[in-house]
Amino acid sequence: MRHAVIIGLLLVSAAGSSVGQEYTTFFGQNTMRVDYFHSGTKGEESFSEDQIFEEGPWPGSRLNLVDTLNLGEYLVRVFDRATLQLIYSRGFSSMFQEWQTTTEASSGTHRTFSETVRFPFPKRAVQVTIARRDRFSVFHELFSLIVDPAQPTVVNRERKGSGLRPLSILENGPTATKVDILILGDGYTAAEQVKFESDARHFTDVLFATYPFDRRKSDFNVRALGPHSLESGVDVPDKNIWKSTALGTSYNTFGSARYVLTTENVALRDYASSAPYDFICILVNDTRYGGGGIFQLYTTTYTKELTRGQEWQMDYVYVHEFGHSFAGLGDEYYTSSIAYNDFYPAGVEPWEPNVTALTDPANLKWKALVQPGTPIPSPWEKAAYDSIEALRGKLDRLAPDYYAKREPLYRAGQKILKESKSVGVVGAFEGAGYASRGLYRPAVDCRMFSLSTVAFDPVCSAAIERMIDFYSR
Repeated sequence: MRHAVIIGLLLVSAAGSSVGQEYTTFFGQNTMRVDYFHSGTKGEESFSEDQIFEEGPWPGSRLNLVDTLNLGEYLVRVFDRATLQLIYSRGFSSMFQEWQTTTEASSGTHRTFSETVRFPFPKRAVQVTIARRDRFSVFHELFSLIVDPAQPTVVNRERKGSGLRPLSILENGPTATKVDILILGDGYTAAEQVKFESDARHFTDVLFATYPFDRRKSDFNVRALGPHSLESGVDVPDKNIWKSTALGTSYNTFGSARYVLTTENVALRDYASSAPYDFICILVNDTRYGGGGIFQLYTTTYTKELTRGQEWQMDYVYVHEFGHSFAGLGDEYYTSSIAYNDFYPAGVEPWEPNVTALTDPANLKWKALVQPGTPIPSPWEKAAYDSIEALRGKLDRLAPDYYAKREPLYRAGQKILKESKSVGVVGAFEGAGYASRGLYRPAVDCRMFSLSTVAFDPVCSAAIERMIDFYSR
């Protein structure tokens, strides 16, 4: 009988949803937070409820309640139980999904990750569902939960957070009509809060000096909150460095030395509940090059550079990773070592707006930005670039002389990109999404491709602007 109810709800979702429906009909002023466990191994997954919380005022749009962007590996949908109407949805991605592509998952190991979905606090009973895409990008429901906020034992109304007051970095208006970024710090002790504030202001300036964020700065609010860690710095497992920190961030995520994430989702969400937010950025008080970004989860970046002249790399990482978590942009590079196996299966069109398998060249997903007569696929100096990157890939990134050895190779690769005959052209350039062959990116170079402070290409910029519009209107 449960399956019949689910099918019925899915059938009305297309006909009964309305982007402009009245917020006040279904929702109150606050936020509902649903924490759950996501478990499984490669090819298997299951969900189970953890806890449901009432948090502070809903910070998101009160007009754009139903997702129209079609981004993310998963989709959370909220249905009104009385009318079977779809009243809220959002696409998102997860650590679990990325972990499924690792060697550990392929070996049959099972793991459990804590995850969260948030939406406006419903006035009456709702059904919350989570669906995942198949290889044809059709969503299939995997989890369903009925939540009746009128039941006194269903929702935990304890006040979470650290008791710290968020610092206002940028204020441009009400949360409902702005994109609200919350910057959290990890690995900053109580004595290092001045540094955290300085770092938060620095990376905010970096973001809004980057196109197209620079022209849309008035559509954002930015706040910062610095939980006090017991120790300075964060975990670096391959160096046997372990620190007691507020958010539990760590290098070596999924075996990648530079990938920085945290599995302590509940702590993260409890601290974040002290401020309104649509998107979270975590500043990691450490010196090793690294960061991470997962769509609708969070961004991380390191904040201390020991090598003079390389400070710009922190700025690159912050903006690049924010491209992932904010706009759902995919990595366009393909020469760096990664922890994934077959992240994009052959023959499957990626959902990311800036990566394509070119399964239908005549209907390229960004063809509106392609000039007539542009060859698809588009030629570029790939062989020359790959020869340079092959040499750079053999260097030990953690060796003391890494930068000295890398610099001439880096300059040679950048020269190829900057002098390419296809600079400024939007097309389909082979090499993207960690694959040298079979996946394509929109431009020869972009902030999502090379380690540089080059601008976002037109396709990535358009995706960023669509997201800003969705959250600020």
